[in-house]
Amino acid sequence: MTSPAHIAMFSIAAHGHVNPSLEVIRELVARGHRVTYAIPPVFAEKVAETGAEPKLWNSTLPGPDADPEAWGSTLLDNVEPFLADAIQALPQLIEAYDGDEPDLVLHDITSYPARVLAHRWGVPCVSLSPNLVAWEGYEEEVAEPMWAEPKKTERGKAYYARFRSWLEENGVTLHPDPFAGRPDRSLVLIPKALQPNADRVDESVYSFVGACQGDRGAEGEWQRPAGAERVVLVSLGSAFTKQPGFYRECVRAFGELPGWHLVLQIGRHVDPAELGDVPANVEVRSWVPQLAALKQADLFVTHAGAGGSQEGMATATPMIAVPQAVDQFGNAEMLQALGVARKLLTEEATAEALRETALALVDDSEVARRLKEIQAQMAEEGGTRRAADLIEDELPAR
Repeated sequence: MTSPAHIAMFSIAAHGHVNPSLEVIRELVARGHRVTYAIPPVFAEKVAETGAEPKLWNSTLPGPDADPEAWGSTLLDNVEPFLADAIQALPQLIEAYDGDEPDLVLHDITSYPARVLAHRWGVPCVSLSPNLVAWEGYEEEVAEPMWAEPKKTERGKAYYARFRSWLEENGVTLHPDPFAGRPDRSLVLIPKALQPNADRVDESVYSFVGACQGDRGAEGEWQRPAGAERVVLVSLGSAFTKQPGFYRECVRAFGELPGWHLVLQIGRHVDPAELGDVPANVEVRSWVPQLAALKQADLFVTHAGAGGSQEGMATATPMIAVPQAVDQFGNAEMLQALGVARKLLTEEATAEALRETALALVDDSEVARRLKEIQAQMAEEGGTRRAADLIEDELPAR
C-alpha cells in the first residue's frame, strides 16, 4: 500500500486539457492522496468535484469559450500565448505552493510552469498527454519541417530566445523543444490505436493507459426518440464550433432523411436562427452530454479531437471525421486508416457528401467489426486505475 502523498496537478483552462485528467485525479483522491490542482478560476468548481483542492491562478490565455479566432492563425500565433502565460503564471504558482510543495508533479502538456516547478522542488514530474506523443523520428519527420520557416524569422528567433532565457533563469538547461515535447515520464490518455507510429514510441517513457472515462451522469442524460430508426450526433467539440455553414449542410443532409434523427450541437458562437427552417427530426442544442448520446447513436460526425475520437471508438460508433485544427487532421487520418471512419474536409462536407458517406458507414459490417475489435483492445489498456497505479509507482519513497 502506497502511503498518502501530496500530488500537484497543473493545467490550463481548456476543456480538452482538463477533462481527460479528471477521473485520474478522482481516483488518486479516493486512494487517500492529497491532490492539489492548479487551475484558473473558471474550472475551480469542476476540479473541486473530484475531491482535489483547486490552487487558483490567473491566466492570460483565451478562455474555454473564446472565439477560435482569438488564437490567431499561424504557428507562432498559436505558441507565443502559451509561453507568455507560463512566464506570468510561474510567480503566482511559486507563491501558491510556498510552504506546501508536493511530493510529485502531474501536468498537462500545455503547462510549462509545472516542469520548471518540479525542477525547482526536486520532485518527480509526470506528463499527462490528452493527445498523440512524439515517436522516435518525430522531430525530423514533423517538427523540423513545420518549424523551418518560423525559426528563420525575427519573430521566431525572439520566441526561442525568450523561451531559453526563461528556462535558464529557472535553472533548466534543456532546449525549449525537448522541454516542451519530450517529458521524462508520460501517461498517454488516448488509446494506442489513435497514436501514429505507435511501434516507434518509447514505452519506457510513454505508457498508453487509454481513455480515463468515469461516470458522466452529472453531465445530464440524453434520450433517444422512440420512433428514430437512426440517430446521428454532430459535434465539433468545444473550441471550433463557429461553423454555421457546415451546420446548415448537416440539416440538409439528415433533416429530410426518412427514419433519421439529427442531434446537432452548435456551441455558443452560432445563433440557431442562422440555421434557417429546421425540420422536426432535427434537435439543435448549444451543448449535448456527448458520451450519453454516443451510447445511443448510430453515427458520429466529429471534428476528430482526441476526446471525441476515443469516445466514438469506446462506444463503437462509426464516424465521419471533419477536422478543424491542429491534431484533428492527423486523428482523422488515423480513424480512416483504422477502418472506423471516413474523413471529409469542411469544404467537402456538403449535404450530399455527408448523406452518401453516412448511409455507406452505418450499413458497413466491416466498419462495425473493426469498431468492436478496437473497443475490446481499449478496454484492456487499463484506463483510470492503471494510470493511478503508474503515478503511485513514480512517488518517491518516504
